[in-house]
Amino acid sequence: MKQLLNTRQTIIIGIVCGLLLLTAFFAGCTSSTPAQPATTVATPVATPAAIVTSAPETTAPAPQETPHATSTTTTAPAAVATNSTPAPVYTYSEGNVVAFTAASLKGASPALAAGFEQMYPGHHVVFNLDGTQALKTQVQNGAYADVFISASNSYTTELTKGGYFVDGTVKPLTSNYVIVILPATNPGKIASLRDLANPGVKIAMEDKTVPAGTATIACLANLAKSTYSQDWNSSVFKNVVTYETSEPGVATKVSLGEVDAGFVYESTFTAAPKDTYLAITIPKKDNYLQTYTIGVMKQSTGQGAASDFENFMLSASGQQILTDYGFRPISTS
Repeated sequence: MKQLLNTRQTIIIGIVCGLLLLTAFFAGCTSSTPAQPATTVATPVATPAAIVTSAPETTAPAPQETPHATSTTTTAPAAVATNSTPAPVYTYSEGNVVAFTAASLKGASPALAAGFEQMYPGHHVVFNLDGTQALKTQVQNGAYADVFISASNSYTTELTKGGYFVDGTVKPLTSNYVIVILPATNPGKIASLRDLANPGVKIAMEDKTVPAGTATIACLANLAKSTYSQDWNSSVFKNVVTYETSEPGVATKVSLGEVDAGFVYESTFTAAPKDTYLAITIPKKDNYLQTYTIGVMKQSTGQGAASDFENFMLSASGQQILTDYGFRPISTS
């Protein structure tokens, strides 16, 4: 009996020891696994670069590199995507003037830049040349400009009411009349304004939102009333094959021979190389005198240089350059 009890005790002790050994074995296995996550979590925070490359979906997407942004633009370019017009392209630098300028001054702009820099050594001007309607919208959408030169009083008035100009700086600058230009070879055989209504004649005109377009429409209405007829006016408009968003756009169509005639400002004809165009003038009594204005922008961070540029444009030197390129002084229009 005593021997049987000793055997049972031996078996129980063996089982208990075996269980203890198994428990220790599994505990050892499981105690080694938590160390792995600890080292894995610590690795990504070692360098900021690792965070960017490991999670590209959280970084700012490609819209930050829009074609409208430049290396000097660092403020919230992502907002540009909501605008239909270009984001700020130009930024201020000491002595430089950014002039948002009606496209019809394109021909005169190199001479104006040279004259300004001669009068004010160390100063420079960069022209953003476009239709005034486009320039106005760019400014309203936040584009940077020091000076605004408009070919339309209506757009100047709109910006003035919006508080965009330094008080007292908006002034008349120059003026321009409308003229008809033809390719030098005159493929449409146009000899007078009456011929613009002939069947098959192809005409280029600015859109009605462009200052030159507004002026052209007024001229045609005056000519129909004073000399021709409403039928003539209607026939001329039927011959219009393209409406351009800038005045130089019309001149280009004519110079390439894509159209037989185009309505532009007389300054464009004067500034063109000799024998580029033929021209038919519109009588002053029927013409539309377009008045240009200039003003310093309130947002300008270089208003001293901007005022210098305005003073140059209104000076005898600036006015002479404008006259040389076919513009008319305000006092002798």
